[in-house]
Amino acid sequence: MQHYRAPFWMAGSGPLGGHLQTIWPALFSRAHGPDGATANEAQALRPSDRAGKLPYARQRWESPDGDFIDVDALIPAGWQMGRAPVLVLFHGLEGSSQSHYARAFAHWAHERGWAYVVPHFRGCSGELNQAPRFYHSGDFEEIDWILRRVALQWGGPLSVVGVSLGGNALLRWAQEAGSTATSIASAVAAVCAPLDLAAAGQAIGSGFNRLSYNRMFLQTLKPKALAKLDRYPGLLDRQALMACQDLYAYDNAVTAPLHGFANTEDYWQRCSSKPGLRAMKDVPALVLNALNDPFVPAWSLPGQQDVGSAVTLWQPAHGGHVGFPAGKPPGHVAALPESVASWLAQHAKPSTL
Repeated sequence: MQHYRAPFWMAGSGPLGGHLQTIWPALFSRAHGPDGATANEAQALRPSDRAGKLPYARQRWESPDGDFIDVDALIPAGWQMGRAPVLVLFHGLEGSSQSHYARAFAHWAHERGWAYVVPHFRGCSGELNQAPRFYHSGDFEEIDWILRRVALQWGGPLSVVGVSLGGNALLRWAQEAGSTATSIASAVAAVCAPLDLAAAGQAIGSGFNRLSYNRMFLQTLKPKALAKLDRYPGLLDRQALMACQDLYAYDNAVTAPLHGFANTEDYWQRCSSKPGLRAMKDVPALVLNALNDPFVPAWSLPGQQDVGSAVTLWQPAHGGHVGFPAGKPPGHVAALPESVASWLAQHAKPSTL
């Protein structure tokens, strides 16, 4: 993936290519490749995949603060703890286990007999969570209890991938956990994570991004926050919430006050994973960012001199934001899990539980 190039019909390392490689795969590309699927996979996953759904088994977990999260899992028939690894995926902003990238990783895991687990951040499983809080880009304490619960139930160390917001939160977890992370995760991978939240926030709030992606996120974020306000009167400034036109304003009105930050600047500064990359020397970490990602400016990405010995950087010219399409039209997104999860598999260890 570090040498990835988009197919000719969607090629381009500039802004146009970045937008195409972001939008098209999310809307039209297949989660699986055209070849190599087993008969079992064709029966178990592909029919439901065409309908936009995968047949996860859902569990509801009570959180330490009395709230809940929903966890979707695909456990192969006959799977036994310790005999095959566990792949955990943390989704991006307003994503879910049915996001195109989550389905792609599901196919990869199913083909190889891995257990696959997708925890939903609070409020992202289709039902509003109960506590006043939501989730955010630096939610490393949430990541910690989830991973410990996954490892207890299905065995660890785990192979863990975080996508976009989930990738930044995962890196912040690895940074905070330090050497103790290796007892929980054999390796982690961050895909298209906004490592510098201020740079990403400015990018998504400008130009075409403001009119498209920014508006798309607010279409679900604002109604959730309003529903939360109805449940907890006085929790937020309703006028400030209604006036939000970009993620900067939303983070100022919602994310910061709900999660203990002074304002958007404080939130972005304290939760960005880029400053902590230099100290990462314990759990192996893959950090993948396309240079034409519309959300994450190339100038904001770290160089090798900015990261610790445990960090591997992949920064291909193409890919967009969690796109990386391959094949003939309409294409597929199987190249992403094939590269990223294969890297994780190189570091997978037998269960210690």
